[in-house]
Amino acid sequence: MDSLQDGAARVEALAGLSRFRRGSSAWPRPPPTRRRPRSRPPTHDRFGQVTARCWGRLHPKLERRGSWANHQGELPIVEGTLVHLTVEYLPGNRDPKPLWLWHSDPDAAAHDVDRLWRIFLRRFDIEHTFRFFKQTLGLTRPRLRTPGQADRWVWLILAAYAQLRLARPLAEDLRRPWEKPLTPDQLTPARVRRGYPASDGPWALQPARQKPPSPAQAAPGDAHPPPHPATRSE
Repeated sequence: MDSLQDGAARVEALAGLSRFRRGSSAWPRPPPTRRRPRSRPPTHDRFGQVTARCWGRLHPKLERRGSWANHQGELPIVEGTLVHLTVEYLPGNRDPKPLWLWHSDPDAAAHDVDRLWRIFLRRFDIEHTFRFFKQTLGLTRPRLRTPGQADRWVWLILAAYAQLRLARPLAEDLRRPWEKPLTPDQLTPARVRRGYPASDGPWALQPARQKPPSPAQAAPGDAHPPPHPATRSE
C-alpha cells in the first residue's frame, strides 16, 4: 500500500509539470542579466551524470488559442521555474537531447529541481502500470453498476497485481525475441504472467477437468452408439 500511495503522490506532483519542445517560440530565452542558474550534478543508474539547471520567475508567452482563445482582456502572466535537463547517455546508445520542463512554483529550490526531474522520469512506470491494469488484467472490462462493485473490482485487480509481483521466483523468463533477459528479481508482472503457467511444481496451473459430453449433447459428427429403439409389448 505504501508504494501505491507513493505512486498517487507522484501523479499529483506531475500535475505541476509540463514538457515543451526545444526552440519553441512560446518560451523566451533566459536573459543574461538574470541570476545565475542553479545546478546539481547527481548520477543516475540508467542515464549517468544528470545536470539540471533552472531559472526562476520566468513565464511563457501566452497566445489567444486553446483554453485562452475566449479570454477577456489582457492575457495573464503565469510565472514558474524553467528547468533544463541534460544526461550523459541514454539506454541503447541513443543520442541524448536536452529536456525542458516547466514547474508551476516560481521559486523552486535546488532540491525541488532534483526531485522534479526524477518524478518526471517515473511517470512512464505509472503509465505502463495502468495500461497493464486495463489491457491485461481487465480493469475497465466489466460493466459495473454501483460504486461498491467498482471498488471491489479495483481491489481484486490490485491483489492480482501483487500476486504477480510475489510470484517472480516461481515463473520462467519467457521473453519475446526483442526483449532482454532479466533475472528473477527483475521480471515484470507481464513476463511473470507469461511464464507462470510453464513452471514445474505443485503451483503450476493445471487444465480444468471436464466431463465427457452426454449422447444428447454430442455434436452431430461425434461417434457415439445410437440409442436402443424403444420396444412395445403387444
